Parts: sequence; structure tokens; C-alpha cells
Amino acid sequence: MNKKTVCIIGGGAAGLVSAIFAARNHASVILLEQNEKLGRKLLATGNGRCNLTNTFQQPSCYHGRHPEFAWKVIQQFPMQKTVAFFSKLGIYTKNREGYLYPASLQASSVLEVLEAEARYLKVKIKCREQVTDICVCPDRKQGRWQVKTAAWQYNADSVIIACGSPASEIAGSCTSGYAFARKLGHTLIKPLPALVPLNCKGSFFSKWSGVRAEACVSLAVGYEIFREERGEVQLTEYGVSGIPVFQLSGHAVRLLDEGVPVRLLLDFMPDFTEEPLESFLRTRLENCPYKTLKESLVGLFPKKLIDVLTQDNRDDITSLVQKIKCLELDVKGPRSFKQAQVCSGGVSTEELSPETMESSLHPGIFFAGEVVDTDGICGGYNLQWAWSSAAAAGTHAAC
Repeated sequence: MNKKTVCIIGGGAAGLVSAIFAARNHASVILLEQNEKLGRKLLATGNGRCNLTNTFQQPSCYHGRHPEFAWKVIQQFPMQKTVAFFSKLGIYTKNREGYLYPASLQASSVLEVLEAEARYLKVKIKCREQVTDICVCPDRKQGRWQVKTAAWQYNADSVIIACGSPASEIAGSCTSGYAFARKLGHTLIKPLPALVPLNCKGSFFSKWSGVRAEACVSLAVGYEIFREERGEVQLTEYGVSGIPVFQLSGHAVRLLDEGVPVRLLLDFMPDFTEEPLESFLRTRLENCPYKTLKESLVGLFPKKLIDVLTQDNRDDITSLVQKIKCLELDVKGPRSFKQAQVCSGGVSTEELSPETMESSLHPGIFFAGEVVDTDGICGGYNLQWAWSSAAAAGTHAAC
């Protein structure tokens, strides 16, 4: 039986795992990476610690125009298979409240074992190879597809496009995968920043810049709460950041792009309802009658946040309670792609098979990772999507 040749564009998380699965299924594999080294974005994940996946998995953890597509892909190569895969490569995982990391807490460990396995399987790794075009191979005896770079052309039976997105400030983050997909006739869902800080309207942000505070953050559309998240919020000179904001940001940015105004409602005392909170604050004043209302908040909130909560309000406890429970921020938009962890949008999943990640328009063209219209919440879900989609693409590209 003749070996199939598989050419993979992109040497990140999805590209490397695609290469490994294709090679394990007896394909001759060529991996092309435009950077000098593999896995630059992978090295930065989880603040350099690499949150591999998460023990909590359900369909709502994954977003896209057709989120059920992502779940079908995940179920074929779920968290348990991810852990087993990395365990065989030498990665022992640590569980931190469901967030799984390599025991070394170093993303470099993950990259090292993936690259070692790929090289052991005789994957031909070519760095500094920027792909310029994908076209039908002129001589079908040499393969179905031809992948061109500035220096060479590679003939292959299958091509896996796994070159990521423009999210992140890491050098090499790019839009080339979208360009290849568009040239091949695929529909693109507009790529937008996700898991990203949000710019908000207001003139007081310099007063609270640098503060971190526990809060419940709600995304409001009109008079309805769309979603809410709780955790540590980072208050910045432009608006807000932090994991609760990241979790809501993809929805907020997509709605804004569609012309729908959105607001964030910040509740800085989520364990209290308004009436008990007002009673609690009155008791604090009674216990220390020499304090002003503003001074009575010392010990509850950071000083900078107190200044914001009490501006234009010196003595009215009821108004203060309302501000503590529901500080409204009008969202202007996201920070830049460089400050986003991932992108939402990408190649439409309507034109891909969830079983194989193969294009329904062009046999032999596959997609994996962030270039596809799927993004996950914070906590290892975007890497799980990379592993799962790459396992499917690599396996079936070799068939």
C-alpha cells in the first residue's frame, strides 16, 4: 500500500498533534512553520504553564455559529483521551480545581514532548517556510494538492490548514489560514477578538486603574441579562479585564459588531441582596459613628474603588448600595487582537465534517485549531479544541 503524503501548514498546538496522528496512521508527513521555531503561541499559554485541558466539559464551554459542531469533535477525542495521549508522551498532569497542567508547570515541556514524538515518527519539519499558495497539483500522479512557499513547492494527497489566528502579540500570529480558506471558496465567519479586555465609556477609569476586586459581572442587552460570570475583575485605565470579563467578551464583541449595544453590570458585593447590604452598611456606621460613609467602606473595598463608588455621593446609603450592586458600564469594544487570547469566527463549520475536519468543498483539505469558527471559554478549552480537531484531521488526512 502506498503511503499518503500529508502537508500541514502551521507548527503550533494543532499542527503538531495533526502531524503526530497522521504519522501514526502511516502517512508521510511534512510540517511547514513560518517562524524560526515551533509552538511560539503554545509556549505562552496559561502564562507559560500550559493549561492543557479541563475536567469539566460540556457543550456550553465551546462557542461558534454552530456550537454543536465543536461538541461532536470534542466527544471523539475528549479530555480523558487528551490526558492519556500526553501521559504516554511523558506529561504527568496536575489537577488544580479541574484545570489540568503539566506537573512541571512549564509549557515548554508540552512543546518538547510533542516535537520529540513528531521527529521520532519521522515528520519532516521545515521552519522559516511561509506558505504562499495552495492549489491543485498539476501532475495528479504526484498528489492531489500543491503547497507553495517562497523557496519550494510540496506535493501532497492531503493538506491540513492549522495556522491559527491573529490573536496574541506573539510574533507569527497571522491571518494566512483565513486567506487560504477564502481562496478555496470557504465561507468565513468574521474573525473578532475573544477572551479579551473590554474598552468602556467613562471618565473615571484612571481613578480605579490597577485595582483587582471580586465581582459578579453581567452582560446586559437592553433590559435583559444575557450572561453573567463571577471572579476577580481587573479595573483598568480603559475599562475592565480579568477572567469574568474574558468569559463574556466574545459575546459582547460579536453583539457590538452586529450593531447591538451592550452593557456590563458590576456587582461588588454579590453575596448580599440590596436590603441586607444597606442594613450591613448602617451597622458599620453605627459601630463607628465618627466615620463618614466613605470612611466606613475602608476594609470592604480598595481605596481607589471606594473613591469611584462614593464620587457624587457623600451621605446617601441607598444610592451607594445601588452603585455597589450595579455599577453600569457601556462597552465600546474590545482591546486589539494582540491583547486577545483567541479569536471567535473563522472557517464556517457548515462546510466541514465534524467526524474528519475535512472540507466538504475540496476532498483532501482539512482544517484544525483556531482557524475554524470555534472558540472556548477560559480554562484549557481552546487547547482541548486544538487537540481534538487535530486528532480528527490528522487521522483522516492519512486515510
